[in-house]
Amino acid sequence: MVPRARHSFGATMADGAIIRVRQHGNPSGPRLIMSHGNGLAIDGYFPFWGPLRDRYEIVVFDFRNHGHNPLHREDAHQWESFVSDLETVLQTIEREFGRRRSAGIFHSLSAVTAAIHSLRYGKRFDAMVLFEPPIFPPAGHRLRGGQSEDKNSLAVRARRRTERYADPSMLAAQFRKYNPRWQPEAYELMARATLRHDSRAGDYVLACPRELEANVFSTVADPELWSKLGALPCPLKLVCGDPDLPEVGPPALIGRELAREHHLPYEAIDGTTHFLQIEKPRACIHAVESFLARYDLAAL
Repeated sequence: MVPRARHSFGATMADGAIIRVRQHGNPSGPRLIMSHGNGLAIDGYFPFWGPLRDRYEIVVFDFRNHGHNPLHREDAHQWESFVSDLETVLQTIEREFGRRRSAGIFHSLSAVTAAIHSLRYGKRFDAMVLFEPPIFPPAGHRLRGGQSEDKNSLAVRARRRTERYADPSMLAAQFRKYNPRWQPEAYELMARATLRHDSRAGDYVLACPRELEANVFSTVADPELWSKLGALPCPLKLVCGDPDLPEVGPPALIGRELAREHHLPYEAIDGTTHFLQIEKPRACIHAVESFLARYDLAAL
């Protein structure tokens, strides 16, 4: 189980949505701010960030309509909201916990959001590590077709997800069936993190409704971000799954290509897929800390 946070608060977004921010770990250590991928929740990544708590201040949050957060306007569940939400969350973290040097550690949906946010709002982190950002390739790029097919396939699968479960163990069993590389404890953690108890019905419902999850997959298609990624105002590293796996997904290939084109620090974690942080958390921690050490942000 994920331990109780040292401190938590609800940040109010511009349209009234609430995002619950939690502080874990060592408040005197370097600050790491983390979030998750589409349809997931950051508590499910505990095998990755949990071991860092003794040395770092860990600040985690779920994006709107995910995880700990109450449901809000479905029409506002879109990329523009995610980007402006991130700015509000960061401002509120500084008010609540004080201004400190910090690193952003983001995966998939949150990684794309953090990149767009950084270009729009300027430097808010002293370094960022982005895990498998599915940035849409520009027209004519050899990876564009594969990413287009993948995002549409993910949207179709999201719309078919089971919405309700009698118990989180049922969703954990599904995760176990389709994701055999995860750490053993991750299945139950992610199931509990991505379900909300419905006291009226007496069962559990997806915290992020499947139609909202599907819409995010369908609309991750900003080709301009590809050319601008090298212009982010803070040091950036890309960490991706194994591009040589037979079942490799487009984000792993995209990360390798982006690193080559923009001359960015990059690391592929052997034997991992898109869920690398909960497949090989120790290797991912090393990939993060070896980069942060360059900027005096690692508590080694």
